[in-house]
Amino acid sequence: MADSGEHTAADAKPAAGWHDDELVFLPLGGAGEIGMNLNLYGLAGKWLMIDLGITFADETMPGIDVVTPDPSFIAERRDNLLGIVITHAHEDHLGAVALLWPELECPVYATPFAAAVLRGKLEEQGLLGEVPLHEVPLGGELRLGPFEIEFISITHSIPEPNALAIRTALGTVLHTGDWKLDPDPLLGETTDETALRRLGEAGVLALVCDSTNVFNPGESGSEAAVRKSLDALIEGRRGRIAVSTFASNVARVKTVAAVAAKHNRHLVVVGRSLHRMIQAARDTGYMDDLGPLLDEAEGGYLPPDAVLYLCTGCQGEPRGAMARVAAGAHPEVVLGTGDLAIFSSKVIPGNERAIGRMQDQLIAAGVEVIGERSHFVHVSGHPCRDELMRMYEWIRPQVAVPVHGELRHLVEHAELARSLQTPLAVTITNGQVLKLAPGRPEVVAEVGAGRWYLDGEVLVSSADETLKERRRLMFNGSAVLTLVLDDRGEALAPPSLVLLGIPGAVARLEREVRAAVGKALAQLSRGARRHDDCVAESARIAARQALRRASGKRPVVEVRVVRV
Repeated sequence: MADSGEHTAADAKPAAGWHDDELVFLPLGGAGEIGMNLNLYGLAGKWLMIDLGITFADETMPGIDVVTPDPSFIAERRDNLLGIVITHAHEDHLGAVALLWPELECPVYATPFAAAVLRGKLEEQGLLGEVPLHEVPLGGELRLGPFEIEFISITHSIPEPNALAIRTALGTVLHTGDWKLDPDPLLGETTDETALRRLGEAGVLALVCDSTNVFNPGESGSEAAVRKSLDALIEGRRGRIAVSTFASNVARVKTVAAVAAKHNRHLVVVGRSLHRMIQAARDTGYMDDLGPLLDEAEGGYLPPDAVLYLCTGCQGEPRGAMARVAAGAHPEVVLGTGDLAIFSSKVIPGNERAIGRMQDQLIAAGVEVIGERSHFVHVSGHPCRDELMRMYEWIRPQVAVPVHGELRHLVEHAELARSLQTPLAVTITNGQVLKLAPGRPEVVAEVGAGRWYLDGEVLVSSADETLKERRRLMFNGSAVLTLVLDDRGEALAPPSLVLLGIPGAVARLEREVRAAVGKALAQLSRGARRHDDCVAESARIAARQALRRASGKRPVVEVRVVRV
C-alpha cells in the first residue's frame, strides 16, 4: 500500500483470503463501471448484499438486451446470504433481482416505491409468490445477523433513494447508493443532512460512495430549475412536442406533466416502461395529482398544439418509443415539420452514435431537436465535486471507497478524498475483496467477477460459445459446405456451398473453395476418407482458408458429409 494512503489494484499483494472475524467489502458489479451494481459485505461467516442491478447490451453483444453481474461467488454461499437490501428502484440497482433470485433464494428488503417496482418485475418472471419481499419504511432500521442497517433518505432522480448506514461490531460503513443534494427535488424528500451529520459525529469507518460525476465541478443542479427551463422552451410552440427521458426518472415525468398542464397540452405517455413506473409511483402516493393520461391512439386525434408526448428511448435504444418515432415506424405517433423533440436526459458514453442517428432522422423529417448540449433540459442525479466535498465534511470517514464509476472516476474520487483529509482512500474494482477491519484496510483476495447475458429467455455466461460464434457470424459471415461421398470417400458430386455475409463474387468464391476442398480431400489417406469427422475437419480448414484468402474474412464454416 502506497505511503500516500492510496491503494489500487496494482498494489494488491496476493493473499490466501480473509477470516470470518474480519469485515470485508466485495463488489461484483459497479466498481470499475457505471451500472450493474452488486455489492457484498461479509462478517462472521455471513453475507449482506446491497443492490442487484443490470446494464444494457451494446453492439458487440448481438441478440442480447440485458447484462447482469455473475453471481456465482455468492450463489455458492447462499446458505450464508442474509438478504438483498435495495437502495432505490433504478434498473442498475434492482433490475437483476427477478432474473437472479433463483440462484440466491434469500429475502429482499426495500422501501415502498422500490418494492412496488420490484413486484411488477417479479410478477413478469412468475416469482411474485416465491420471493420474500419485505417493505422497510423510510428512515427505518433492519437487523440481519451481524449487520444493523439504517435507511437514510437522500435525493436522486427517483422516489425514495436511500443511503445505508451499516453498523457492525467492527465499525460503521455508510453506503451511499446514488445521490445528490437537491434543495428542491419536486418529488420526495430532500437529503437528510441531520442524520448524516449525526452519523459522522458518531464515527464512520468507511464511506462507500458514488463516483459518477467526480470530474464535474460545482453542483448537479435542481429539478425545479429544469421545470422552469422546459416551461420557457415550450412557451408559444404551435406544433407537436415530444419529450424523451429515462423511464425511471420519475421526478422528470412529474416535471413534464406539470409543464404540459400549464400550457394546456394533454400528456400522452409512449412506452411500456414509463407506464409501469408511473403506476408504481401512483400506487405509493407520489403522483396522486398527475391527472388523466391519454393513450397513443387518442393523442393522434388532438390538434398539434394540444399534445405533448412523453417517450421512452432517450438513448437511441432500438425498441424505445423515440427510435421508432424517428424511423417513422411507430403506429400511432408521427412527428414532422414544425414539431419539437426534446431529449431531457444525459448522453450516456457509448450511446452517442445511436442517439445521433435517431436525432438525424428527426431533423431530416423537419423536426427541431433540442438536447442537453444545446439547452438546459437535464440535471444529473449524481453528486458533482462540491456535493462530494459536503458529504465528506459531514461523514469524516477513516476510509474512502469509491464505487459506481469507471476506473478513471474511482481514481479521481480517491484523490479528492485524500485532498479532503481522509486518512485512507482505497481504489478497488469488481472481484477484489477489501478487508475494512480490524487493522489497516487492504485488498486480501480476488474472486471471480464476470457477466451473465440474458439471451432470449436464457441466462448464459459471457464466455458462452454460442455468443462467441454469434459475434463471429456478425463480423465475418458464414459458409455451409455439403459433401456427397460414397463409402470409400470418393466425391459423387461437386461440393455444394451456401455463403452468408461474405463479400466478393459468389462464383469466384465457390471456385476457390471447391478447388481448395478437393485438394485437401485428395491428400487424405484412404482410411481417413472413410471417417466423416476427418473429412469434415479437413474440408472445414481448407474452405475457411480459401475464403480468407479471397475475401479477407474468417467466416464460421460448417461442413455436412452425406454418404451415399
